[in-house]
Amino acid sequence: MPQLILGPLQRYAGDDEATVWVETDGPCEVEVLGCREPTFCVAGHHYALVHCTGLAPASTTPYEVRLDGELVWPEPDSSYPPSVVRTHDAARPFRIAWGSCRVCAPHGPPHSLRKDEHPDGREVDALRVLADHMREEDPSRWPHALVLLGDQVYADEVSPAVREYIREQRDPEVPPGETVANFEEYTRLYRESWSEPHIRWLFSTVPTAMVFDDHDVHDDWNTSKTWVDDIRAEGWWDERIVGGFSTYWLYQHMGNLSPGHLADDALYQQLREAQDGWPLLREFAFRADREVQGTRWSYCRDFGRTRLIMIDSRAGRVLDPPEDRSMLDPHEWEWLEQHADGDFDHLLIGTSLPFLLAPALHYLESWNEAVCNGAWGRPAALLGERIRQAADLEHWAAFGSSLDRIAEIMQAVGTSARPPASIVALSGDVHHAYLAEVGFPRGTGMRSAVYQATCSPFRNPLDDHERRAIRFACSRAGTLIGKLLARSAGVGDPAVRWRFTHDAPFFDNQVCFVEFQGRRARLWLQKTVPEKNEGNSLETVFERELA
Repeated sequence: MPQLILGPLQRYAGDDEATVWVETDGPCEVEVLGCREPTFCVAGHHYALVHCTGLAPASTTPYEVRLDGELVWPEPDSSYPPSVVRTHDAARPFRIAWGSCRVCAPHGPPHSLRKDEHPDGREVDALRVLADHMREEDPSRWPHALVLLGDQVYADEVSPAVREYIREQRDPEVPPGETVANFEEYTRLYRESWSEPHIRWLFSTVPTAMVFDDHDVHDDWNTSKTWVDDIRAEGWWDERIVGGFSTYWLYQHMGNLSPGHLADDALYQQLREAQDGWPLLREFAFRADREVQGTRWSYCRDFGRTRLIMIDSRAGRVLDPPEDRSMLDPHEWEWLEQHADGDFDHLLIGTSLPFLLAPALHYLESWNEAVCNGAWGRPAALLGERIRQAADLEHWAAFGSSLDRIAEIMQAVGTSARPPASIVALSGDVHHAYLAEVGFPRGTGMRSAVYQATCSPFRNPLDDHERRAIRFACSRAGTLIGKLLARSAGVGDPAVRWRFTHDAPFFDNQVCFVEFQGRRARLWLQKTVPEKNEGNSLETVFERELA
């Protein structure tokens, strides 16, 4: 009898359809809500994405999973409510939970401690606490979608169980050491990260939209052309990147696509028809690393009259020539402009890396880009590259022309004939949270409320030293020093201005929410806090009406 290895993950829910993803231990037929899909094989692993059709609009439908007719979900001893599919209801508020950066680690000491108490401390998982809250709440208060903005898995910071598996398979003294090396180790990493009961039930019930960031592959992935050239010279890199892209496609990207886009995806169709799709997927993954154009990881989802555009700000970077670097290739810029233009009440732009940072960090990254491009001469450019990699100076501010272009796109949307009530950038990566209100120059005619909303981490908090550095970057003194440094390299003011709406930044493990109803929008941030009875809860630290 086939067994369910991982899942079910509910990936998409629309007006009358949904998709449910599973991994099984052998070939079989997967059934969900009367709809069936055979598994397909990749390197001995078996996957299916079941397209559930004919669902009633504005409904909540419990579902089960059967493999070859045998019930495998829900598990018989589960203490969680039934997994459900909720189709869109335009008459009710639509609520999104979102954030990034979730390292996989056990939930007892020392991993549940603070970093300052133990180097392995990661505190409590915000998504785990969210699942516990949902178990006790009325389903009407559950989020309708979960947006995961990068670092769903940490290939360079694996869990103790995956580390032990690596030691059993190969010599950890040989690079890449006790980090993920290949496709098979990646599958273990996903299994370990997503099989914990709280997370498994949460993902089975709330549709997820995902995009990768650097740790899904490697810290500082695609920081610069020099970084890429150096890493490709490593003997272990090709297997790492092939494993990273292959498993990202299987575990994350495939489910990001709507049923309509899946029907047009040639690779998806080929894998379903192949006896073993590994040669096809391996070739695709290697090509995706070596050729930026022709592979698009960005995608678009509509939640009623709210549009979410998820941008890949990692794999699609143009880094050659270095002085003309860009976050997206030309074809992807055109795709983004086309999808940002439309008739909707709210526009969300999801990108793992924030467009707008703490002011001092923005100026520091702008200065570094100018120095790397030769503002202070060739010797300083070489030093600037070392600083860029050492200090992770590779956000949108370090791709200045790309930041200017995204501001132009927002301005075009917000000054159109029928602008959305709000334009909100959802981001993660930086291990702190803040909401910044964005201001455009007078006379532009901007009619949409524009915000940069950043929430990170779900589970991987900064230590006290790192928090002090971030607070300084948000201070007036830090801003002044950063601005003077940027001026010394010939960097002017950014195209837009922004200010934090609260006494930011916010630290600790946390999850953010945004809710839409008609042309109204509201956002609030919750962090994990311990309770006296040794449990944990989510505490709201700020909230704001956006539109």
